[in-house]
Amino acid sequence: MTAPQTKKLAILFADISGSTALYDKLGDAAARHLVANCLSILTQEAIRHQGTLNKTIGDEILCTFPSSAAALEAACAMQNAVESHQPGGEHPMYIRIGFHYGDVICEGGEIFGETVNVAARVTSITRAHQVMTTRSSVDALPAELRKKVRQILRRGLLGKQEAFDVFQVIWGHDETMISRVGLSQFRKPSEARSELMLQYRQQIATINEQHKSVVLGRENTCGIVINSNFTSRQHARIELSFNKFTIVDLSSNGTYVRFSNGQVIHLAHEEIVLHRSGTISLGEPFSDNPTNLIEFIVQ
Repeated sequence: MTAPQTKKLAILFADISGSTALYDKLGDAAARHLVANCLSILTQEAIRHQGTLNKTIGDEILCTFPSSAAALEAACAMQNAVESHQPGGEHPMYIRIGFHYGDVICEGGEIFGETVNVAARVTSITRAHQVMTTRSSVDALPAELRKKVRQILRRGLLGKQEAFDVFQVIWGHDETMISRVGLSQFRKPSEARSELMLQYRQQIATINEQHKSVVLGRENTCGIVINSNFTSRQHARIELSFNKFTIVDLSSNGTYVRFSNGQVIHLAHEEIVLHRSGTISLGEPFSDNPTNLIEFIVQ
């Protein structure tokens, strides 16, 4: 296993604002197609600007860049590309981007540390159509790129005691009122209060800010225990990350998710975001009429 390394990197989150409304309006299949198209555009721009795609979390990507300048240029390119290509067609799609530059712990292909946390917090206060960043990111920029940023507020971020300088990146040719205040109807709350509830017979588990993950499986230590020959000891994990509930398949036989609209998705060492409500089957396809079904609802 590779020993942990600490590197100076820019951490960037790019998030599709208003994707929940797309799912509600178009249904899961059509909305997932549009979201995938948009994420593909974002990923291509990241790679074009020296970036590395670290993770996709539902309707959001997490990227790393070797410098603050590369992250800023990628963020501007992402916004311009989405505006130009209009991946949602007649359904407007907007993105919000936050990034932060600092020390990052790299281990086994994963990244950790306060820099990642700060980047996520900056993104949480960013509105659609905006790019936001931090003092340390701006200080690391060359002089010509500092002309693209302006300080807009000084505030405390969640989990940070001291006040924090937040800067907006001017990425478009004509960012007037939208660039200053964003599109408020697409703003996501910085402190989401939603939770996901699971029920299997008499077993109930809840995932929220206080209890951020639950493992489903055959082991007695799992949050939801199912004694079935189709179920692995630790079959799947559901976790709250960046205000999204993600189910990750860890099993030999796969995990099946059926959403409330009837759409069924088979996961084989893959992950998807859970929304609204539905049922989960561990190892058995719904076509076999399994009896061990876990109900979920996002509230």
